[in-house]
Amino acid sequence: MPRLLTLSARLDRLLHAVAAALVVALLATVTAGIVSRAANHPLSFTDELSGYLMVWLACFGWMIATRRNAHIRIRFFLDLLPARLHRTLEVLIQASCALLGVVVAWNSVHLIITNSDVEATTLPFAAAWLYVPLLPAGFLTGAQAIADMVALLASKTLERAP
Repeated sequence: MPRLLTLSARLDRLLHAVAAALVVALLATVTAGIVSRAANHPLSFTDELSGYLMVWLACFGWMIATRRNAHIRIRFFLDLLPARLHRTLEVLIQASCALLGVVVAWNSVHLIITNSDVEATTLPFAAAWLYVPLLPAGFLTGAQAIADMVALLASKTLERAP
């Protein structure tokens, strides 16, 4: 009988699958732009589509890094602190990350609505699609920070719960 994947593992697999598809789409778009320019018949949409795909890919990379706790952190001074103060500051850092996620998600809704009637320059859809991946990225950042903060408060160690 196959092992059932947890919701967390399913989310991680989905994020990786979408990121992989975005990389392939970006590669195909850039290649089409290069080939069409070399043939003296440049495709008008490749530059703009590449920009959209890069934004989406960056947001999915952000979400994957958030899930893996892989964002750059300089912990030198934090690690020198006594355990109690270190733990308190970690909780404050996670609370700040949660707030950042909420702010990004909240403001992305405004950007999406504001740009929903603005047509992309060379593509047949609204410019709002440039801002759509900020919504799940902000939400996931906030949710992951809250989960990490709860795990930190519930555990005896300073490491992220698995």
